[in-house]
Amino acid sequence: MKCVTIIGARPQFIKAAPMSAAMINAGLNEALIHTGQHYDYEMSQVFFDELNIPPPKYNLNISGGSHAQMTAEMLRALEEVIIQEEPNFVLVYGDTNSTLSGALAAAKIHTPVVHMEAGLRSFNKKMPEEINRILTDHLSSLLLCPSETAIENLNNEGINSGVMDVGDIMVDAANKAQAIVHNNNSYLPKVENFDFLNAFDLLTLHRAENTDDDSRLRAIFEAFSFADRPILFPIHPRTKKIIGEHGIELPELVKLCEPLSYLAMATILNRVSNVITDSGGLQKEAYWVGKPCITLRDETEWVETLEGGANRLVGADKEKIIDALKSRDKISFSEHLYGDGNAASSSVKAMMDFFQ
Repeated sequence: MKCVTIIGARPQFIKAAPMSAAMINAGLNEALIHTGQHYDYEMSQVFFDELNIPPPKYNLNISGGSHAQMTAEMLRALEEVIIQEEPNFVLVYGDTNSTLSGALAAAKIHTPVVHMEAGLRSFNKKMPEEINRILTDHLSSLLLCPSETAIENLNNEGINSGVMDVGDIMVDAANKAQAIVHNNNSYLPKVENFDFLNAFDLLTLHRAENTDDDSRLRAIFEAFSFADRPILFPIHPRTKKIIGEHGIELPELVKLCEPLSYLAMATILNRVSNVITDSGGLQKEAYWVGKPCITLRDETEWVETLEGGANRLVGADKEKIIDALKSRDKISFSEHLYGDGNAASSSVKAMMDFFQ
């Protein structure tokens, strides 16, 4: 049995690591396609190197341009590869342009689609990711969900067949990463004039709803001027460019560094006081290591993380951000949120059973 897997962005590389390993163990033939959506070493190749992901059979080198341009170019190129490979099914992850392009290319030529992380909803269609995930779910034959909430979302949209709760593949990846970095400082990045021994927060910021809105972006950084400890900011290349174009001056306590590898991020997560992010994946990773998360969005797909105060939605509201930064409220975390770390093996079994 043959699977074509389509990846293109940093979160997908992380998810592909345990899945590719599980496919090899099960004897499933996988052809990996890298669209090139994230292309430089820090955002791409370092993840293949660190996580021992098999090298892609194809690298399409498609990046940049508008959402429509990128999706169209990927759609054309992916169709050619899928036709050439003749797989039993195509596997896509998450909610990126690579995800939608892969699902649409496969569905148009009647190749079944498997969607990993199916059923997630922010209920905000201004987010490109929301459009991508909705359309991908409705194109998919097998929908692998991380939670019961995701299954309920699909049922509410009339998707009832081929739906399975396998847990979150990111639990598998996070557990593996934590085992590697435990008591190991070798993955700690070298950041000039930054002390990792004292209290600090971690910031990531890349979603268009924040970076493409000047008022939101300024409000966020104005709030950080009231921080009472340093904030390490591994900056996404696109975010760095936008901050420069808008002439935004960063507060003194915000310290920039290059994008971090997955194992560097796992090491840092064990040391931070707070995680501040608009990333979906980092909300969960903060939860799994017991660190409070401040989410710079007005909604989240990962609603379970909000329980017990572990994750706080603050949007770009300056006062809410300041309050969250200074909060010392007691919060609680639940064990085995989004599964037990066996999502990869469960997913591979589900795929082989379904298509056999």
